[in-house]
Amino acid sequence: MITIAWDVDDVLNDLMRSWLVRGWVPKHPGCILSFEQITQNTPERILNCTREEYQESLDNFRLSGEYLDLEPDRQLLSWFKQYGHQVRHIALTAVPLKAAHISAGWVMNNFGQWIRSFNFIPSLREGEQVPEYDLTKADYLKRAGNIDILVEDSPVNIAQAQVVGIKGLLLKKPWNKSNLTLKDALTEINGLIARK
Repeated sequence: MITIAWDVDDVLNDLMRSWLVRGWVPKHPGCILSFEQITQNTPERILNCTREEYQESLDNFRLSGEYLDLEPDRQLLSWFKQYGHQVRHIALTAVPLKAAHISAGWVMNNFGQWIRSFNFIPSLREGEQVPEYDLTKADYLKRAGNIDILVEDSPVNIAQAQVVGIKGLLLKKPWNKSNLTLKDALTEINGLIARK
C-alpha cells in the first residue's frame, strides 16, 4: 500500500476561505477582499496588518469553535469513502501548539476512519518556546520514512518533500502557481494505487 501524508488546512478543509469570511471580514468591515485575492500565505501584506495580528485572528478563529464546524472538502470525503481503504493515510500539518488538539479532533472527527495518525509541526508564535524536533514537514517525512506522497497547498513544503524523495501534489490555491485541481490530484493518486 502507498502512504499519503495529507496537509489539513486548505487541503482537507477550507480554512483560509472560512476564516476570511467568518473571522476576518466581520471584524474589519472595510475589508472587501475575496478569497481569490489572498495571493500570499501568510497574507498580512494583503490584509494590511502585521503578521502577529493575522496570526492572532486565525488563532482566535481556531479556538472559538468555528474551526470544529468547518466542513471537510466534499469531493475529498467522497474519494475517501470510495478509495480510502486502498491507501494508508497520515495527517501532517503546521499548526500552533495551542490549537493542535483542535486540529487533531477535527481530523479524527471527519477522516478518522482512514487517517490513523495526526502529526504536526508547531507553527510558532511570538515568545513561544517548544522543543524543536522537526523544523519542517520535510524533516518529519525524512525521519518517518515510508511515506510516498505529500498532498499540500504550500510550494515550499512540496519542494522540500521532493528533495527527500517524496512525490508532491501541490493543489491549486490563490497563493501558489499550481494548476493541479483536487480532481486531477485524486485521478493521479488512483493511477498510483492501480500500479501498486
